[in-house]
Amino acid sequence: MQRTIKAFIHKGETHYVAECLEISVVTQGKTLDETIENLQEAVELHLEGEDLTTFGLAPNPTLQLAIDENGC
Repeated sequence: MQRTIKAFIHKGETHYVAECLEISVVTQGKTLDETIENLQEAVELHLEGEDLTTFGLAPNPTLQLAIDENGC
């Protein structure tokens, strides 16, 4: 079981975009801080009430972020 959910954040033209690699979660924000907050909320909502083992996740997984502020 994985203890982390990996996410990649990159800077687009006007917003930062965050995408999880293990689960289907994508979000955005105007600032890096807003994007990270939105990502945390989106992951919590996505996993709420789910059996984490179906995603291959251990209980209480943490987010591991990779950030590219230079854009794609």
